[in-house]
Amino acid sequence: MILVLGGTSDSLKICDLLNKMGKSYILSVATEYGKEISKKYCEDINVARLDKYDMIKFAKQNNIKIILDATHPYALDVSRNAMDASYELSIKYIRYERRSSDILEHENVIKVNNIKEACDVANKIGENIFLSTGSKNLGDFVGNLKNKNIIARVLPTSEVLRACENLGLKAHNIVAMKGPFSYDINKQLYKFYNCDLVITKESGAAGGFEEKLRASIDSNIKTIVILRPSLDYPQKIDDIEELNVQLLLSN
Repeated sequence: MILVLGGTSDSLKICDLLNKMGKSYILSVATEYGKEISKKYCEDINVARLDKYDMIKFAKQNNIKIILDATHPYALDVSRNAMDASYELSIKYIRYERRSSDILEHENVIKVNNIKEACDVANKIGENIFLSTGSKNLGDFVGNLKNKNIIARVLPTSEVLRACENLGLKAHNIVAMKGPFSYDINKQLYKFYNCDLVITKESGAAGGFEEKLRASIDSNIKTIVILRPSLDYPQKIDDIEELNVQLLLSN
């Protein structure tokens, strides 16, 4: 049995692959929203935020032989827990991570390593700031971007909208839409909200990152990109065909 740690568009591609291969697997996601978007790909879905010990228990109960980690590139704790669990159980761990983009080298792109650095730069150069970083760390941005007009693009779920309101964001500060978004949609949103700065994460091609960045570059808007963190994965794959081969070899 394979445990797929998902919640991204990549994990849905992997479910498609496993279905075609006839592999038995369980998809684990952190939220009900993740379950909802995965239903048409997978029947056996676990909804839980698993720490290391939860993963060990779950793997033992379900006779897991491979952990296939397709979580978001910034979900480091989940990946660490998965690697630790696989090591303790002596089972195979494979990290599937979308390719990075090659368009980061532009004069209007400012690369930083974390949220604090992003806010430090943004406080100096931005006024109408478009946040395309998701809702997970929205509180850090709101707390550190003082006296700025923030436009946060987030998922259109009641849970996320309540979180935005609890942070003091008003209707005119919230763009509730499900991505990924096209170049044209991004460009029109930047124009509509009169943005002079975009903050995003280096999420990779599958997350619509290139469309966001090309739209801001072509609009002559400075963009702060929080670079993807890195872990020392025992095995990392960024191509679905290579994953196919590795799964065939693991039989």
